Amino acid sequence: MKFDLSLQQYVEWEVKNVMPIKGKYGYRVILKYMDGSERPQQKSGFATEKEANAARDKTIGELYAGTYVVYSNVSVKEFLEFWLEEDIRNRVGSAETYDTYRSIVKNHIIPYWGKRKMTDINRGDVVKLYKEKTEYSPSVARLLKTVMNVSMKYAVDKKVRSDNLAYGIDLPKKVAKKPYHTRNIDTQKTLNMEQILILLEASRYTPIHMQVLFNVLMGLRRREINGVKYSDVDYINRTLRVERQLGRKLNTKKEDFAPKTFTKQEVRLKTPSSYRDLPIPDYVFEAILEQRKIYERNRSRRKSQFQDDDYICCSSYGRSRSKDFHWPYYKKLLKENNLPNIRWHDLRSTFCTLLLKNDFNPKAVSKLMGHAKEIITMDVYGDNRGIIADCVDEIQPFIDEVLPTEDEESEIKTENIEVVIPADDYLV
Repeated sequence: MKFDLSLQQYVEWEVKNVMPIKGKYGYRVILKYMDGSERPQQKSGFATEKEANAARDKTIGELYAGTYVVYSNVSVKEFLEFWLEEDIRNRVGSAETYDTYRSIVKNHIIPYWGKRKMTDINRGDVVKLYKEKTEYSPSVARLLKTVMNVSMKYAVDKKVRSDNLAYGIDLPKKVAKKPYHTRNIDTQKTLNMEQILILLEASRYTPIHMQVLFNVLMGLRRREINGVKYSDVDYINRTLRVERQLGRKLNTKKEDFAPKTFTKQEVRLKTPSSYRDLPIPDYVFEAILEQRKIYERNRSRRKSQFQDDDYICCSSYGRSRSKDFHWPYYKKLLKENNLPNIRWHDLRSTFCTLLLKNDFNPKAVSKLMGHAKEIITMDVYGDNRGIIADCVDEIQPFIDEVLPTEDEESEIKTENIEVVIPADDYLV
């Protein structure tokens, strides 16, 4: 549905007296506009003249207060679909975020209230829905609460409701808003130190080695990994700036992009806290340097065909990796090395868990993971760069503990690639 947004811009109004209408009672509201036009709205169906006059007085009060509902016959389904397209689609940074909002609306609100008018929903309805969805899934309930708060504020702004019916309504106590981000980790779905070492060694000669390192040793998200560039590396201070991810841009069509690039566009990160500077462990730093040699060699050999986008995780032609490129290689590594059949995302959980088990400050862990809030109980405070710097001295010994020794390294045969790389390339 498309709302005629000009209806909100009335400059004067008039409320007619109550009169009999089709055997009952009602009244008319005349909205007057700058161009001299008028839009009448009829309020009818009241059983008694007294009820109609009470409603008329309420309408006059709302007109004076600026809270008069212009769109009184709009259904919940019509409004929420309008809100998604006209507000959320233009505000969020990625298609994934939009899809999350849309999923909550489609699967958890419209089936309950879709056919009802926006003006008919009351706060009791909201409480009931929150309770039911909490029993279904606390995580869904939290997302639902966010959607309700944002959409109902928009409804007030657009004169669809006179009040934000979700304001001040909390979820049931068992999922009450927490002052921190809770990470529930099943230790049966993470790797121990020995298993990490096996995975790192086994992945060394696969196309996903760098992806594995960025995941399990630095805690980057899948789409963040694919978006990392050599220009994000501070080669002097040995830090990595996480500032983009690859995904699908909102408000775009597949046909607008080259083949196989629709879901590999550079988009904003998940949250402001996702933008972070991370210390690069020595082992990962050396791997980046080696990967850069391969990158330069491929660029030199395939000058006309090479796509020089600067991605660390890319094909031999410089092309960015798709979001699921790692999957068949990863599953094969797990099977062939008798490792637990865990999800790719569980490697990130492994990183987080091992840091916590090794007495890392939870605030520092939160920053390293790019969480918006604390993982444990501490509130986020202080500067991001300061927190990261505080744990640099701690993270390296931890990494050293799980990586091959120099003796083990010497037993591994590697190809020496002689490539001259200008020093300026490393001074970022």
